[in-house]
Amino acid sequence: MVHLLPIAETRFVAPTDRDMLPSERREFVLTHRTCMFGYARQSDGPAMSVVYYIPTSDGELLVSTMADRAKARAVERSSKVSLCVLDEQWPLTYLQVYCNAVVDTDPSLTADVMLAVGGRMSGTALGDDAMPFVQAMAEKEERVVIRCTPYSTFATPPRHLHQNDQEERITHWLSGAVPWDATDPR
Repeated sequence: MVHLLPIAETRFVAPTDRDMLPSERREFVLTHRTCMFGYARQSDGPAMSVVYYIPTSDGELLVSTMADRAKARAVERSSKVSLCVLDEQWPLTYLQVYCNAVVDTDPSLTADVMLAVGGRMSGTALGDDAMPFVQAMAEKEERVVIRCTPYSTFATPPRHLHQNDQEERITHWLSGAVPWDATDPR
């Protein structure tokens, strides 16, 4: 059984003076709710769309979509997806998460994820009384869940200009890909 994590009471704020530690990258993902879902298209460049995601206790990130939407079809072609987790606060911070993905057609999981998404959209968990409505919508829209298992992250440190006199204090540095399960340096 999949255990969906509740809405985080507070969101992790990325440091502005250094790269995020591996544990901070995971905390950033667990405490936020929206991302750009990216996948390879058959032609043209990569496709991206903003979606809500639900983290699970075993490290997956779940996304609800319709079975006939391009996201689900793309995952059937290739299991590699990217989730660019968004902070939703300005100045914007984000974290790229690389995942292996599969489509899950379990109606019970789909309804649970949709109910949890509704809570994230509204800012408060929905009651069990909403479940019949959600189940009917899931069936009518032929909804599925994309189960994303992270394997790596890439962070771009937030560097913000708060006033025009910071020319000499603005610094930039490089970041890199870090395995999802990496430990913090000692």
